[in-house]
Amino acid sequence: MEGVITPEIWEAVATHTGVSELLRTTRDEPNYQKLMEYRLGLLDKHKIKLSLIKNVIGDLELLPGARSFLDELRQQYQVVILSDTFEEFASHFSELLGYPHLLCHKLRVDDDHITGFLLRLNDPKARAIEAYQSLNYHVSAAGDSHNDVTMLKTADSGCLFRAADGLINLHPELSSMVTYEDLLKWITDLDE
Repeated sequence: MEGVITPEIWEAVATHTGVSELLRTTRDEPNYQKLMEYRLGLLDKHKIKLSLIKNVIGDLELLPGARSFLDELRQQYQVVILSDTFEEFASHFSELLGYPHLLCHKLRVDDDHITGFLLRLNDPKARAIEAYQSLNYHVSAAGDSHNDVTMLKTADSGCLFRAADGLINLHPELSSMVTYEDLLKWITDLDE
């Protein structure tokens, strides 16, 4: 979701709070568990509460063209958004996106303080792809970060979308594109 159809939430929080260490995302750190533990430490250190993060998220818009891309895609295909965001962060974007089928994680919260997180499974995006494939769905997937690579390789067709050059260089076997028009064409061409 983040970086593909919505802005990066943690980057927005970093900008709002001035805590530049929160700029680190899954584009930089492939180990999601390690990244989230790092983030939680920063939230504690700087006394950043869930309500502040939700306020920041509430001011964000979708990436330009994201809603029309999804609307066009949904006319032809079932669309599922697999994200490493959290239910507590996602409601604003879910509304802006027309309430898509969104699978993500859950935070542990105590009195507005984020105390931890519950990952659904180990490598949940790839496991979700496998589950859809077990139902005999052909799955095409797009992502922009290190934590998307196993999902992209598990899918019947996977591509990097607006990914960092370093990630593209690490995985030249994956298609790579930067516009919604190209992504839509890639998906529909696979269907022909």
